[in-house]
Amino acid sequence: MEIFRKYGFDKPLFFVSLTLIAFGLVMVFSSSAEMSGEKYQQPFYFLINQVMGVAAGLALLFVMLLIQKPFYQNPQFIYGFLILTFLLLGLSLAMPALGTTNRWIHFYGLRFQPSELAKISLVLFLAHYLDKRKDKLGEIMTILVPLAVILIAVLLIIIEPDYGTSILVFGICTIVLFIGGLRLTYFLYLGATSSVLFVIYLFNAQYRMARITAFLSPDSDPLGSGFQIIQSKLAVGSGGLLGVSIGESTQKLFFLPCAHTDYIYAIIGEELGLIGTLAILLLFGIFLWRGLLVSWRAPDAFSRVVAAGLTLTVFAQALLNISVVLGLGPPTGLPLPLISFGRSSLLCTFFSLGILLHISQRKKGTRSE
Repeated sequence: MEIFRKYGFDKPLFFVSLTLIAFGLVMVFSSSAEMSGEKYQQPFYFLINQVMGVAAGLALLFVMLLIQKPFYQNPQFIYGFLILTFLLLGLSLAMPALGTTNRWIHFYGLRFQPSELAKISLVLFLAHYLDKRKDKLGEIMTILVPLAVILIAVLLIIIEPDYGTSILVFGICTIVLFIGGLRLTYFLYLGATSSVLFVIYLFNAQYRMARITAFLSPDSDPLGSGFQIIQSKLAVGSGGLLGVSIGESTQKLFFLPCAHTDYIYAIIGEELGLIGTLAILLLFGIFLWRGLLVSWRAPDAFSRVVAAGLTLTVFAQALLNISVVLGLGPPTGLPLPLISFGRSSLLCTFFSLGILLHISQRKKGTRSE
């Protein structure tokens, strides 16, 4: 039996997420006001859009918390969600290119990035698949279906092109398979197949090789491929311990590209200093702790794997983004969850958070209870 505790969700996880969101709203405005005023003659343009995304995400979150039945555990929802993700990924390739990429669905002035859905739908599918076949995890045929699904998703994302997201999605799927109990020897098949795909597409695009070269030696091309890395480090370094104060960043004045999206952590470092950057790391650390605790306390194996997978998805993306900003990895194009500007990422992270909090409301019960 199972008991649903209405409003009994994990409060620390909820409040740390709200803190990150509030932090993000402040920094989105601070990092985008100048550019927004220059481009749209409205300094609040990006802030207003982000607030709209937060409002929609909160509405979705509270609706999910009121639904007693775990709809995300229904096979019809899981397979329907996966098929929808694949259809939207395919449709995005047919959409007009935006900045030489086909990552978005365009609909009446709105844009949505389907690869954000893939991070959730694949976790749900793999958790369901492994749970239903837990007695056959030692058979070679068991890995063929998830292997095919993962490779199709990765291929659709990588040809958009979005190399960074495809690596993140593959990494999360691998972790979910490991948590779900798949035999270690089968990861050799998965690794060998995927390595060929990633290597081919890595060398197939000159700009990807340029990013790696810039990461290894940014000073070799300071005004070209190494410019963004150098400017990001300058922003973080100039903040010192306490920062130059909110709103006083100079790197956001058209020096650092993508200051309100991929490189917002650099603006945090400049305006709030080491204290601000460590505070963000601490908040994401608490998110990881509470999310894994939800997984540990989950009422069934499916929910345990889903909670762990979604928690690690958010945390891994945050670490990748921060690593890029600090020059510890080549640029990936991944936003900082709950903080960077971007409604697709924001809404999908809210959806993941809704599933996590819903799982935290459920617990095993006895007949007497």
